[in-house]
Amino acid sequence: MRFVHTADWQLGMTRRVLGARPPREAAGGLTGEAQARFAQARLDAVAALGAIADAQGAAFVLVCGDVFESNLVGPDVVARACEALGSFRTPVLLLPGNHDPADAACVLRRPDFARRCPPHVTVLDTPGVHEVAPGVEVVAAPWRSKHPLTDLVGEQLAALAPARPGTLRVLAGHGELDVLDPDDDEPARIRRDGVLAALADGRVHYVALGDRHSAWADAVDDRIRHPGTPEVTDFDEVDPGHVLVVDLDEHAARVAVETVGRWRFVRHDARLDADGDLDALDARLADLPDKERTAVRLALVGTLSLRQRSRLDDLLAAHGHAFAAVEVLEQHSDLATVPDDADLHDLDLHGFAADAASELFTAAGDTDDEARDALRLLHRLVARG
Repeated sequence: MRFVHTADWQLGMTRRVLGARPPREAAGGLTGEAQARFAQARLDAVAALGAIADAQGAAFVLVCGDVFESNLVGPDVVARACEALGSFRTPVLLLPGNHDPADAACVLRRPDFARRCPPHVTVLDTPGVHEVAPGVEVVAAPWRSKHPLTDLVGEQLAALAPARPGTLRVLAGHGELDVLDPDDDEPARIRRDGVLAALADGRVHYVALGDRHSAWADAVDDRIRHPGTPEVTDFDEVDPGHVLVVDLDEHAARVAVETVGRWRFVRHDARLDADGDLDALDARLADLPDKERTAVRLALVGTLSLRQRSRLDDLLAAHGHAFAAVEVLEQHSDLATVPDDADLHDLDLHGFAADAASELFTAAGDTDDEARDALRLLHRLVARG
C-alpha cells in the first residue's frame, strides 16, 4: 500500500523577521509583497504534493497535524486551502495538531470549512481506529486542546490489539518523541519505547508523526518518521521542503523523499574588518539565486570605520529590496564601529559643517554611540550628494 505522509502545512502563517538592519516595512519582517509570496508558496507546496500523490497512485494523503497556522485564520485562508485540496484526486486525511486542535473553535469544524471542504477530504478529529480503505486502517491521535496532559499517541497504542492478518495499520500522531525533546515537565511527549513496542508486536506498521519541522527517521526503526514541513518556515530547520511517499507492507516501509518547497532561509556568518570583506559580502549576497524566495540572516563580527559602516548600511539596504528579507542577527553579531582620521577627511566639509563633524568625531572616539550614529548618517548623506 502506498500513501503520502506530510504535516505542518500551517496555512495562513505570517513570517516576521526581527532585529533587521536596515529596518524593513513598518510591520517588521517580510515586506507586504514578500509576505504574500510566502503565503502563496505554502499553497503551491500543497498543490505540488497533491500532484505527486495523484501521479504515484497513492491510496491517500495523511496530514499529521497543523494544517492551519491556528484556529483563528480568516475565511480567505480557509477558502484558498479548500480550493487547493479540491485539486487532489487522492483522498486526504487531516489530523488536528497543536496549532489547530479539535477544540470548540477548531477551524476544521467551522461552518466555512465544512461548506467548502471537498468530499474526498476527511478530518480525523475523533481518536481511534478509522478504516480508510479495504484492509487499511489509520489510528488517529488528534490534539483535542492546546495543552494535552497525556501522551496522546501512547493512549491510542495502549488500547490496540494487533492488527488482523492482511490489514495494514498506520498511526497518525503529532508531537515530539521523548528522545527528541528531553523536557520531563512536558506530559504530552510521545514515549518512544511504547511506539517501538507497538511496531514490534504488529499493533501498527508505520508511525506517521507531525510537529517537527525538520525531517527525521528513528535510528532503531525507520518506520517512525517526521516528514518535516513541506515549505520552509524558519532558519533552524534541517532539510525542510519535502513530503514522504511510503510503500508499506506488514514488515517494512520503503520511503521516497519528494521535494515540493521552493523557499530558502539562509544563515551567513561574516567577519568584516576591511573593504575587501565588504566586497566579499556584497558578492555573496549578489550570487544567491531566487532572491524573491530567500530570506537571509547575517551574523557579523569585526571592526569597521564609520565610512565602512555607512557602506555596509547602504549595501544591506540595496540588497534588501531584492530579497524577501535581509536581517542582521544582533544577538549573534559583534560589529564595532571605530572612527579613523580618514572618516573626517573623506567628508570634505567646510565652515560650520566641518566644525560640527569634528565635534562629533571627537565624541565618537570617546565611544559616544549617538555621535557615531550621527557621523554614519552624515557619511551616507554626503555619499549620496
